[in-house]
Amino acid sequence: MQILFMGYGKTSQRAAKLLFAAGHQITTISQSPKTDEYANHLIQDVHHLDLSGIAPIDAVYVLLSPNASTVEAYQQTYVDTVQPIVQALKGHPIQRIVVVSSTRVYGENAGERVDDETLPNPIDAQGRLLLQMEQLYQTAFPAQCVIIRPTGIYSGASARMQKLAETTKSYPNIHWSNRIHIDDLSRFLVFMLHVEHAEKSYICTNNSPQPLHKRILEMQRSLGLAELVLESKKETGKWIYAERMVGSGFRLEH
Repeated sequence: MQILFMGYGKTSQRAAKLLFAAGHQITTISQSPKTDEYANHLIQDVHHLDLSGIAPIDAVYVLLSPNASTVEAYQQTYVDTVQPIVQALKGHPIQRIVVVSSTRVYGENAGERVDDETLPNPIDAQGRLLLQMEQLYQTAFPAQCVIIRPTGIYSGASARMQKLAETTKSYPNIHWSNRIHIDDLSRFLVFMLHVEHAEKSYICTNNSPQPLHKRILEMQRSLGLAELVLESKKETGKWIYAERMVGSGFRLEH
């Protein structure tokens, strides 16, 4: 298959490498030069795409990320790019388009359980823009579009977690944290290419919600640092479970 990646960051690179190893042809769209020899790299602004000069595309992965967490950046990155991408793909024989969104579309924030059957109800502007993006793609590609909603993506020892361990003396409450390893997310994106009767959306997480203060505590203990004090047992965040991912037959490695 001819496969196109819109956005070529760390997750895309891992997925593209797996797909190439499986015999697929890879083209990428990004705003800076890329060097992976197994892919055809195009430097284009996603808002002004021209895909007329490439081989017919069978499948598309959309993994865009804003350069800031502002409402304006989310609007420009996620919503304003949909129509240019849809327009540029006209005439291509798209069999599947996999769009990476976020569990930010779920507004629960008091320790509630969230799974694939939970209706998205974002509570901030960024979450609403992500949901709008999802709906636009599903309208444009009703039979081909699959939305993937990952939780927090990690790749091993985190510099951010180490800094938190070094600087956190107290933590205000029990905040539930949900994660997915970047290699598992990449493998799941590849897996979704060949799921015959795919659902419209899938949460992608390791199904092991954990209070963030406990993760910080574990890091503090491993580094021999002073341990934080939990100030309140009030719960924030949510317990997120990827039931459709498990039901698909996909198995996590992390």
